[in-house]
Amino acid sequence: MGILVDEDTEVIVQGITGQQGMFHTEYMEEYGTNVVAGVTPGKGGKKVKGVPVFNTVEGAKEKAGGNASIIFVPAPFAKDAAFEAIEAGMNPVVIITESIPVQDSAKIMRLAEMNGTTIIGPNTPGIISPGKSKVGIMPNHIFEEGNIGLVSRSGTLTYEIVNTITEKGYGQSTAFGLGGDPIVGMDFIDALDRFSRDDGTDAVIMIGEIGGSAEEKAAKHIQENIDKPVIAYIAGRTAPKGKRMGHAGAIVSEGGTGTAESKIEALEGAGVSVARMPTEIGELLDNEL
Repeated sequence: MGILVDEDTEVIVQGITGQQGMFHTEYMEEYGTNVVAGVTPGKGGKKVKGVPVFNTVEGAKEKAGGNASIIFVPAPFAKDAAFEAIEAGMNPVVIITESIPVQDSAKIMRLAEMNGTTIIGPNTPGIISPGKSKVGIMPNHIFEEGNIGLVSRSGTLTYEIVNTITEKGYGQSTAFGLGGDPIVGMDFIDALDRFSRDDGTDAVIMIGEIGGSAEEKAAKHIQENIDKPVIAYIAGRTAPKGKRMGHAGAIVSEGGTGTAESKIEALEGAGVSVARMPTEIGELLDNEL
């Protein structure tokens, strides 16, 4: 079945007239995503790849429909774009933009919580339910419809691991990236709960990385609440303390917290199979299913 997006998802692209917005709108439509409108203030009345452009999300929703938003707006203006999407009732709101000021991200999450809106990102590759809808920037060709859920903190590793399991014959129910900025919307626990309730998901792959404590919290939740098999991979085992690796949120503090070792230990203690290399995940799926 998949979670959060499906055949009924109607997408509004905020920032559609920018280079990235135009490029990825074309590839979302090519995949079969129902992109109903774009939004760029001051550009209303134009068309991009055949998609009508409006000045506001509310105006787009009123004239063209829409129940989900994807944001390609530059970081200084992303908060206003997200507020507009949330207030117009878009759900989910997928924020591709990276390096949004932390204070802005905190305000976005606060408003989203007040309105019951699911935020994916910032700094995410988006979300895809293969064969149904893609609201993001992932490469189309590596995904196949199936019964494996995947949630990740890393966009690049998402692609690598999806490609690996697809080649091994395992399709995906839904795959998405939580985002690599320090403050993001959905977390592992929310994702695991949604996959747990989804009849079309038989197992979940969880891709974590150094920094923060999201994986340790997820491990406790898995042990207490999740019955489906969970397979994990943690990136950054050799990262030095105090040096950011890739994402803004991927950093082991000088105090030693947020290490790959602590995350792996917590997950294995919760009965999760943890791959040492991404290529091992297919074998672990074979063992679990």
